[in-house]
Amino acid sequence: MSNVSSSPVLRPRTGGEILVDALVSQGAKTTYCVPGESYLAVLDALYDAHGIRNIVCRHEGAAANMADAYGKLTGEPGICFVTRGPGATHASVGVHTAFQDSTPMVLFVGQVARSAVEREGFQEIDYRRMFGPMAKWVAEIESADRIPEFVVRAFSTATSGRPGPVVLALPEDMLREVATVADAPHYKASQGAPLAEQMTELGERLERSEKPLLILGGTTWTEEAREELRAFAEGNDLPVAAAFRFQSTIDHTSANYIGDVGLGINPKLAARIREADVVVAVGPRLGESTTGGYSLFAIPKPKQSLIHVHTSAEELGRVYQADLAINSGMPQFTGGLKSIRLTKSLARAAWLHQGREDYIKHTTPGRIRGNGVDMAHVVHHLSETLPPDSIISNGAGNYTVWIHRYFRHRGFRTQLAPTSGAMGYGIPAGIAAKLEHPDRTVVAFGGDGCFMMYPQELATAVQFGANVIIIVVNNGMLGTIRFHQENNYPGRVSGTALMNPDFVALAKSFGIFGELVERTEDFAAAFDRAVKAGGPALLELRTDPNVISPSTTLTELAAKHAAAKQPAATTS
Repeated sequence: MSNVSSSPVLRPRTGGEILVDALVSQGAKTTYCVPGESYLAVLDALYDAHGIRNIVCRHEGAAANMADAYGKLTGEPGICFVTRGPGATHASVGVHTAFQDSTPMVLFVGQVARSAVEREGFQEIDYRRMFGPMAKWVAEIESADRIPEFVVRAFSTATSGRPGPVVLALPEDMLREVATVADAPHYKASQGAPLAEQMTELGERLERSEKPLLILGGTTWTEEAREELRAFAEGNDLPVAAAFRFQSTIDHTSANYIGDVGLGINPKLAARIREADVVVAVGPRLGESTTGGYSLFAIPKPKQSLIHVHTSAEELGRVYQADLAINSGMPQFTGGLKSIRLTKSLARAAWLHQGREDYIKHTTPGRIRGNGVDMAHVVHHLSETLPPDSIISNGAGNYTVWIHRYFRHRGFRTQLAPTSGAMGYGIPAGIAAKLEHPDRTVVAFGGDGCFMMYPQELATAVQFGANVIIIVVNNGMLGTIRFHQENNYPGRVSGTALMNPDFVALAKSFGIFGELVERTEDFAAAFDRAVKAGGPALLELRTDPNVISPSTTLTELAAKHAAAKQPAATTS
């Protein structure tokens, strides 16, 4: 019998080849990039890497946003390559989003040659100092034979505990260096799990509760974990809310779903959270947006009994001191819920029923408001007619309040939106989603300000066949800032008016279907034409700038401020 090893014969490879082979060994299938001379050796190696599709974008910020969207959709690290200096600074917006959103991502940045370090070489930046506060780990690979070690560690770090971004700098001469080294094994993500006594205490606290409430969010969810949580909530009459921009963590058709906890929250839901006796936060960080500017819970000890489940031990107790803190991944936690069965309670059932009624009323549009297109009816139409697995993406701006309020998510991982509040995210994210799921409907929203952050990515959609439907919500201004301006400096409009291009003509210049919609009644037919166009499509919706939110207008805000200035009436 032969004792010859079956291990593959090692061969000399350039650093660029070793890096691309390392990505293949970690299961990477897609990379997003803007090419640069600092990593030409990687681009050359990608020429022969038939297992990896390289999506060439027109702006590094968009490329990083696409990588973030990939991470959100798959749970695997999104991979982005950018060049040094300007490329890295452009991409930093996507790194910041991935950090605040807890999205697994690996950003590879070209770097000056090792001989030029600390000389302020061409476009040189110290990436450890630059990305340190917004990434889980930042490193520079100084030797080609250590590339497999660094890459597998990057993937493991990006996906373990609280997921997030990793940044690896690549000196250009290191990528040309030849080394003989084995590939690293596939990474393994690590997550905590709840202790048996913690699950027992959770059950006991819920058993004593008459007004419990669950808030779901964060990452590491799987479809199975999502269904386990839903079954637990439905079997025990527990109302479920979704944290800011994590709405697809539960099917909104469930009778236990009562709304989203974020910007533009239903006032009745906010009151319900304050009134709850037990709040179980499963996954979210309980950051500023989800807590209403830290107003829904007292700091550091909420008056509600707080049970906080999170993937990061460092996040537990960071702002709020929970009565029960559980460091766990979501599948590990939901798997333990099967042992908890609460006694039926009329009080809990009534509490749930009223919460659901408030949600249905809040998310059902009334009459058409304002001149132009009413976004409430547009989003409601899409919610009622799109397939359950359709993906909705958006960036930042007042237009997003209508999307979050009126769209009822059904499928898993059907929402792509930055909790970091970064403008421009929606269009690149929608393109990445359509490339990853070409068989699913993808609708990407952008306000007129938000869309203009990355309009050039229409070219990426055309080049790579991403047949995404883009909806540009045009009210001629930066709506969020105008809203805050009217509240804080009434009547003093400064810096928020926009001069826009002809969005339809812009779309057509890229060879994309484009159509202008100026009336709510015309939207449904226009959207059908966009779907049937057979390629990427753009609809420009002209909305009434006076309708600044689903609940108020600029005219109403101005009248309120004018009334507040009137002197109080006196009697003689």
